[in-house]
Amino acid sequence: MKHFLYILLIVCGLVSCNKNKLINPRYTSFPVEEALKAQVISLDTVLFRYPYRVMVKDSIAIVMDLHNADHFYHAFTYPKWEHITSFGKRGEAPEEMLSGETFHFYSLDSIWALDANKMEITRWSISPAHKSAERVETIKLDKALVRTLDFFPMDSCFLVPDYLGKYRYDVVSKEGKLIKSEGFIPTENNYEDISLPALAQAWRTFIDYNPQNGVLAMVTQLGEVLEIYNLKDGTHSVFYGPQGEPVFRIIEGDCIPTGIMGFSNVKVTDKYIYTVFHNRSFKDIGAAYKRGEKPESGGRFIYVFNLKGEPVKKYILDHAIQCIDVNEQTGTIIATDVNHDEPIIEFRI
Repeated sequence: MKHFLYILLIVCGLVSCNKNKLINPRYTSFPVEEALKAQVISLDTVLFRYPYRVMVKDSIAIVMDLHNADHFYHAFTYPKWEHITSFGKRGEAPEEMLSGETFHFYSLDSIWALDANKMEITRWSISPAHKSAERVETIKLDKALVRTLDFFPMDSCFLVPDYLGKYRYDVVSKEGKLIKSEGFIPTENNYEDISLPALAQAWRTFIDYNPQNGVLAMVTQLGEVLEIYNLKDGTHSVFYGPQGEPVFRIIEGDCIPTGIMGFSNVKVTDKYIYTVFHNRSFKDIGAAYKRGEKPESGGRFIYVFNLKGEPVKKYILDHAIQCIDVNEQTGTIIATDVNHDEPIIEFRI
């Protein structure tokens, strides 16, 4: 710990007394900083409009195109990146998708995909041999969940962030029914005059879970907050970075961000927590648009924490990225860069 420029403020007056009087631990910097240079992956980019997420499992890579013309998902061989098939057709028909938020591998050749607009999680089976993807099953999510924007599949259930503000995450059955809700928004401010759904909107998080170590990590889209729920020992830790918690205004019931764009992705491996961090102020983003400029989309930092939430390393990137997939065994990070015509890149760590 002596090597960490890491300040831990003692948590006092615990939550059961008053959740609005939390003092969360702070980190101020990282003990190691390293610059990373990307290697561009050449593939058929005609397929993409806004390739937002990428994940790799063994010999298959999946890219999710957020603003696609025809299909939300594209499957490739890995590491050759030869196109296998495109699936998740955009449309309103029963077998089509209205939106694509995220996805996770279920097995080597199968993924779960989330459609927030239809409130559905669908499992697709991918066949490299037949160059096809088949819709295997679809789960309708409980209407009590409102509009779910992220999830993680467990063996017997799904974990999803809570968007009503009373809790932090929900446990949902494989039938789509709400089982239970856990946690709370760890704000240090008093928001008695703000509705809980509006506060939850400001505290929107991205999540990832590792069943091997039981670590569920959550990072805020606004501000700089990392939360760690260890589902094996029942502990919950919250860490504020220099930018602190989300800063916003409420206008007609909606959250309007006034601070910074924070994290856009989190990955929990067996050893570490990897996050994509933007650190771009909305004031600067707005000023760029007023000048007629198009600000780059994404973050130029990957922050790495250990499983206890202590900062380990800060990677400074030569590309702005949105999402990552991490393979610690090969020392590889695959990332998406929506600012360039060749949007799939790789970093060696």
